[in-house]
Amino acid sequence: MVRIEMTLLGLVLLLGIPALASCSSIPASPTFSSTDRPGTQPAAVTAPAERDLPTSTEPVETSTKIPPETAVDQNSITTTPTASAAMADTLFAEVLSVDVSGDENAYQLLVEIRSPDTGCEQYADWWEVVSQDGDLLYRRILTHSHVSEQPFKRSGGPVSMDADTLVIVRAHMHPHGYGGMAFQGSVERGFEPVQLDASFAPDLDEIEPLPTGCAF
Repeated sequence: MVRIEMTLLGLVLLLGIPALASCSSIPASPTFSSTDRPGTQPAAVTAPAERDLPTSTEPVETSTKIPPETAVDQNSITTTPTASAAMADTLFAEVLSVDVSGDENAYQLLVEIRSPDTGCEQYADWWEVVSQDGDLLYRRILTHSHVSEQPFKRSGGPVSMDADTLVIVRAHMHPHGYGGMAFQGSVERGFEPVQLDASFAPDLDEIEPLPTGCAF
């Protein structure tokens, strides 16, 4: 009996040793890293956190400044006269005042005139007294220009008119004719400025007396 048991134990040992050897020869399971394991995604790369930039609490200036060379000088701004006023200042003679002396129907008039005289080619060549109907009552011829004397006064007469007769005193400019400011009134009422219409007695510049020349 003992011999049989010894035999059986020897068989078990003989059969068990190869099995154990075969078990010890089983290859170990492969290991994988997080980057090469099949079927897995690489770990996401996290970007470094952004640094907070300092913020300014001061207001940002957004107004646009005009460069010095384009800045508008308000003091240089001027008002342009109308075309008619500019033309009157350039081309025509105007009456500034009228003083009357003497007796009725033989009055003496002292007339002040301003004119853009440049010499005999352009100068005030007379002043005259005209009725309301456009008739010539008196004309005072000016024999020379008044380039260096502006404004100037020249007297004339006698003028035959009643004290209450309304008349017009106006000046004539060579070669441009009538067009400047005139005076209107009477000896009794006095005289005041008036702007005459261009159609008022324009043909009187063809009636005698007329200038015969210009001294200077």
